[in-house]
Amino acid sequence: MFDDFLVRAALAGGGLALATGPLGSFVVWRRMAYFGDATAHAAILGVALAMLFSAPVTAGTLLTALAMALAVSVLSARGHAMDAALGVLSHGALASGLVAISFVPGVRVDLAAFLFGDILTVTRADLAVIWGGAAVILALLAWRWSRLLTATLSPDLAAASGIRAGREGLVLTLSLAIVVAVALKVVGALLIAAMLIIPASAARGLSATPERMAVLAVAAGAASALAGLWMSLELDTPAGPSIVVAACALFALSTLFRRP
Repeated sequence: MFDDFLVRAALAGGGLALATGPLGSFVVWRRMAYFGDATAHAAILGVALAMLFSAPVTAGTLLTALAMALAVSVLSARGHAMDAALGVLSHGALASGLVAISFVPGVRVDLAAFLFGDILTVTRADLAVIWGGAAVILALLAWRWSRLLTATLSPDLAAASGIRAGREGLVLTLSLAIVVAVALKVVGALLIAAMLIIPASAARGLSATPERMAVLAVAAGAASALAGLWMSLELDTPAGPSIVVAACALFALSTLFRRP
């Protein structure tokens, strides 16, 4: 079964949906879309550094994404506006990564694969990374679910209950870094934020509870992956962008059945 590249691609899309569905729900609730985008952009710098030091690409992107989150926190604590700090770090990391890759000796890099993804070339080792990352994210969110919900929906109630909002934010930051690292090869740095936001946004209008939204977001993400792969196969279109186009179509369809 694993010798079929389409089956591997579908499994990769399903693993990505498991990670981005619940996490994307928190991104939407907390209005962290730009933070997710900035973390994804930083992944390109992680790719360049990993190649320069002959390290695994997944490790490089994970460490760089975590460094991005730490830098944003430090700048915010020093009084810088969050959106400005994200803008500077996001574009700075992306540009630095593209420049750094040009200095990697003797390596020709297909930047399109890292920017837009190459899900059709996913290997069994990649599947292990994707599903392992998804399992870690689900475990983190399940462990902190009630605390994360309280800190997200009512900071005052969280403070009164002794819940430290900063620590819960750190859990989400770590989860975002993990999903960027594992999803880079599937949909690419520029499209990871879309897979976090669009399925969750489609599920939001159809959900009466946070748990239902998270489950529907997973279903929407998985359906988008399958529909995008079908589109890529039938129409010979890029697989990563096709998945995001399918997700946008699901979002448009969900508006017809949106809860008042």
